[in-house]
This record gives sequence, C-alpha cells and structure tokens, in this order.
Amino acid sequence: MIKNLMITNFRNHVSSRFSTGGHRNVIITGANGTGKTAIIEAISMLAGDRGMRGAQMTDIARFDGDGGFSVIAELYDDTEICVYFNHGDSNRHAKIDGDAATLSDLATRLRIVWITPREDRIFIDAAADRRAFFDRLAASFDSAHAGRVARHAKLLSERAGALKAGANTKWIDALDAQIAATAVAIAAARIQYAGEINFFLTDAAVSVDGLVESMIMESGAGTTERNYLDYLKQNRELVNDKMVLDGVNKSDFGVFNRELNLPANLTSTGQQKTLLLKVILAHAKLVHTKTGVNPIILLDEAVAHLDKNARRKLFNELGDASAQVWATGIDADIFSDVPDALFVTCTGNKLSPIISEQGEK
Repeated sequence: MIKNLMITNFRNHVSSRFSTGGHRNVIITGANGTGKTAIIEAISMLAGDRGMRGAQMTDIARFDGDGGFSVIAELYDDTEICVYFNHGDSNRHAKIDGDAATLSDLATRLRIVWITPREDRIFIDAAADRRAFFDRLAASFDSAHAGRVARHAKLLSERAGALKAGANTKWIDALDAQIAATAVAIAAARIQYAGEINFFLTDAAVSVDGLVESMIMESGAGTTERNYLDYLKQNRELVNDKMVLDGVNKSDFGVFNRELNLPANLTSTGQQKTLLLKVILAHAKLVHTKTGVNPIILLDEAVAHLDKNARRKLFNELGDASAQVWATGIDADIFSDVPDALFVTCTGNKLSPIISEQGEK
C-alpha cells in the first residue's frame, strides 16, 4: 500500500505530495475541476498500463508544463516506484528504487483496480467493454495476460491484411498457429479468473461465454488449440472485404445476481452499482489471498449512489479485505461514517493536508 505520494506536472497538478499517515481509506474531496480524479488517475498509472482513463501521455502532461510528468509512490515496505514521461518520448518509463524497470515490473509491486463512472454501465454496455474490464482484473494475477490480449488483436489485424493481399498459404498458416495458441491462453486465463473470483462472491456469479472458452471446458486446452486451428484454416474467406471470425475477440462476461435471481443487466441502476462493487470487493479478497499483497482500490465518484449504511458496510468490508481505498467525491459529508479515513481536499490551487503547488486547470 502507498505511504507517500508525489505527482509532478500531472494534469492540473504542478507538484502535489502527501502522506497517507497509515490510513487505509483516503478520501479526496473538492469541487469539480479541482484535480480530485487526477490524483487517483496518477495512482492508476503505477499499475503499469495506460491508467484508468487510457489517455495519451501528451494529454496527461500539464498544460504549459515541460511536456512530461512523474508519479512517485513510497510503499509501506519502503520500496519506491515511479512512472514518468518526458517530452519527446514515445512512451512512459518506470523505476523501482531508483533503478530502471519495465512497466510490467510495476504490477508485481502494486495490485490496483478502479471503478470510474464509465464502469457504471459495464453490465449493459457492449461486450467489448466487459471483456476489457474483466481482462484487466484477470491480469492482476497473470502479468502476461494483457500482453496476450493486445498481441491477439494485432495478429488478427495482420491476418486480415494478409487475406486481403492474397498472401501465400504458409504465411497465413503461421499466423493461424500463433492466433490459436494465444487465444487458448487468453481463454484459459479468463476461465480460471471467473472460477477463482466466484469463490469470494456469495450472492453473485461471474461467467465467461465464448467459442474458445466453451471448447476448453469441454475438451481441454491441448485439444482446443488443435481444433481452433482447424477452425481458422476453414475460415479464410472475406465477407464484404472483412474477416468474419469467432474466438476470444467475441467472448462475453456475464454477472448473475443470485439474490434477485436475475442477470445483472436486467436489474436496476442502483442494483448494478452495488453488484459491481461486490465484484471489486471479491477481487480485492482474491488478490490478498493469492498474492499476500494488499491491493489498492480507486473509486472515482463510485459511492455517490449508495446510502449511508451501504457506504459504511462497503468500506468496512474493504477494510476486512486488507485493501487501501482511495475515493473521490464532491461532498466530504457523504464519507463522514467511513472508518480509518484520511481526508484530502483539492481547492484548485492547493492540496491539503500537506500542501504544495497545484496549478489551475
């Protein structure tokens, strides 16, 4: 968990730093546009990926700054991790205890998950959004999972290009072999994650449905790879100049509300939000159980729809899950019953309790 945090030239923050003081809940409040979300977005960058907004690095760097930014966190085991971006770079960089590190190395030091207003519609939006959400959760335990998903998408794009160009069969055979192997690894990771998180979900269940996932559950990974490769070889025709292909790129995750005996997408907005938070809570428990690491949970305006008792119950349960929670909100009063909380206020030109410069947005 994070003991001290410093962000420089990140969004509207010139240089903001503070200590969590041993608190397991950090509540960041203030009016719109004062930099609340920027703080937890900065923390999300420490997960090694593009962060919770998925923004371009040049868009994150403070306007009128030097074109770069940095996020430095000191953990409770005294490890210092850093993500930084310099003007003119093509990507961000990482350091651990001052030494150069890969972005994937960061995931071994911090396990971070987040909910933003965008995730409020996760159960009713497109399948692609649910895949991205649950693939991100699964990657908490399999650092190569996100890379496989990205590689699979790239391989599909190369295959489509090769088919359009009329490439020779050997080239497409090689692509299909890589696609099949990658698809099976992705599907197996999804199946494993769904099974593991369900252990901690008492009144809900996560499922994953797709061609490759179904094949694995029926025949095992080895047989599935061979069968899926045969499927790829038999489906090399373009329809309206497009490649029509089933696989892990079409799979979908579902969440079933056992209390209401309904799929999540058929429940009310409030019930969907409650269920989403239960999934995050179960994920936090799974992270702690499997890795021994206390995860960090970022909640951007995520408790606004919960009543007082629901908020207290949520934060108590998150505390039992040994997680450090960072939450944002406009009104500090809605967090008045949150236990063991440090309150930080953004006002547009300063950050409390420990104050340094913060620029206008």
